Amino acid sequence: MKTGFDNNKYLKIQSEQIKKRIEQFGDKLYLEFGGKLFDDNHASRVLPGFKPDSKLQMLMQLKDEAEIIIVISSLDIEKNKVRGDLGITYDEDVLRLRAEFAKTGLLVSSVVITHYNGQSSADAYRARLERLGIKVYYHYTIEGYPNNVALIDSDEGFGRNDYVETSKPLVVVTAPGPGSGKMAVCLSQLYHENKRGTKAGYAKFETFPVWNLPLKHPLNIAYEAATADLNDVNMIDPFHFEAYGEVAASYNRDIEIFPVLNALFEGIYGESPYKSPTDMGVNMIGFCMSDEDVCCNAAREEIIRRYYYALCRLAEKGTNESEVNKIALILKQAKLTTEYRRTTVAAHERQDIYGVATAAIELQDGTIITSQTSSLLGPSAALILNATKHLAGIPHSVRLIPEEMIEPIQKTKVEYLHGRNPRLHTDEVLVALSLLSIHDDNCRKALDQLPKLEGCQVHSTVMLSEVDRKIFKKLGVGLTCDPVSKSEQ
Repeated sequence: MKTGFDNNKYLKIQSEQIKKRIEQFGDKLYLEFGGKLFDDNHASRVLPGFKPDSKLQMLMQLKDEAEIIIVISSLDIEKNKVRGDLGITYDEDVLRLRAEFAKTGLLVSSVVITHYNGQSSADAYRARLERLGIKVYYHYTIEGYPNNVALIDSDEGFGRNDYVETSKPLVVVTAPGPGSGKMAVCLSQLYHENKRGTKAGYAKFETFPVWNLPLKHPLNIAYEAATADLNDVNMIDPFHFEAYGEVAASYNRDIEIFPVLNALFEGIYGESPYKSPTDMGVNMIGFCMSDEDVCCNAAREEIIRRYYYALCRLAEKGTNESEVNKIALILKQAKLTTEYRRTTVAAHERQDIYGVATAAIELQDGTIITSQTSSLLGPSAALILNATKHLAGIPHSVRLIPEEMIEPIQKTKVEYLHGRNPRLHTDEVLVALSLLSIHDDNCRKALDQLPKLEGCQVHSTVMLSEVDRKIFKKLGVGLTCDPVSKSEQ
């Protein structure tokens, strides 16, 4: 696949920018990290060439100067909030994040439990972490936060919170997800540091929207589609324009909170170090595109992907109609239709011909391969076989998995495991190929092509099973589906 992002340049200039911000304040910088440090798949989809762990690798260049605080809200502990992308609760994700950071040599100095108001579930979680040798601090709910500046900036507000002991000049504040209270932790620490005579500052690392790109740039529109469930809206930063006469992209929540932050900064420092929300950011992604056209195309694909994802969620759960409507409006603003996605067109064309569920994949060289459901295989399983055969130079007429091998698997699925769908899923096809590859060169050659599917795009005319979705995700394939259940076709 064509790349449009210079990852090495990004690692270099982003770490340099953070070092400059540390120097600006003197002793210490609290850096609020928005988005995902690991597995930033949205950024890697819209910026081909951006590695999913790029932000982690960037921090690795600063690891001697950095430590990490992980923040979790007691409200999320109490309701067992789950990360949709990983399927694990926030409290378990804190431990996962800590373990992942430890593998890279980055210091996680503590965990802060925010919005604490005596919840027994938070107390139990704190005890669990302390048994593991993890330092834990409480930050309390402040009445009227964030607008009651007089209370917040006092000993009864931030002053009531536990002071988090840190030892490095760069303190990265991250969390399992949004709404955890990262910003409040940073500001509370500034209050305490100032009381102790430490010169400490605050900055924000938010990947999107990209501040130095136009508001309606495909990358920024793709971010708005990605956060449609949060109702985020990209906006011109009015404070930045007033201060500098320059147009910069921001979003509603940062703009709405900035007057409050400004007042808090003035209360802590006597004056604010920033004139705009954009000033607070350190993101350098907008300077690292090597091919903007490639990135724009990828961003348009992402907008459509988000639309299909929202449609399928609506079909399955019926709870996000407003999200679907918002992304549909975003599509119009971007002057896009689903036909921009070549795999969608190809899958629908094949379905029109054969009248059954179909799928299509766009390979790295732009070749489109299609498939259809049969009595033996679902469309996604057939698609993987067709694509790997094409990549391996194996004639389409060659059957990699003999029918007499598929039938016993189907019998087990239906008669013994009481399944309703006898057709093989993608994982079952890959297991069968793996077994056959011991003695069959064609199967071995086909399996060897799987890494070439990374970054490819797939569309299915039916919603795929969770098993099939997970296989495509593991292969690094961008998947979209029509919001149609298999029983409807």
